[in-house]
Amino acid sequence: MTIKQLSVFLENKTGRINDVAKTLAKYDINMHAFSMAESTDFGILRLIVSDVDKAVEVLRAENFAVMLTDVVCISCPNVAGSLSAILECLAVEQIFIEYMYAFAQGDTANVVIRPNDLKKCVQVLEKCQCDILNKNNL
Repeated sequence: MTIKQLSVFLENKTGRINDVAKTLAKYDINMHAFSMAESTDFGILRLIVSDVDKAVEVLRAENFAVMLTDVVCISCPNVAGSLSAILECLAVEQIFIEYMYAFAQGDTANVVIRPNDLKKCVQVLEKCQCDILNKNNL
């Protein structure tokens, strides 16, 4: 089970991340998780949002370059070693992780994973009895 992630390409200048946040807020779209990566000239803001289709529509209308990517989101205990055990399951099955980011609250940590092979990654995570999230239980 995968979810859609938005990747928004931004110029490296003050206020651009806030421009995205303001646009989403204007249309009552919640950001569940995000990650910012940068290079010299631009950044990539990766987002998990409450309404993917509406977010793509309003961001493109505001002239943001937006791309959709399938990712896997899991939930695990927010304790030392729990993520390591999951990553070990993936490594044993030769699942390469292109990137990942996480957010934790209380006893639970949610992890967004972009693997090289989505289908195999989901199969391995299910085999390892991981709690795979969908858009309805983020």
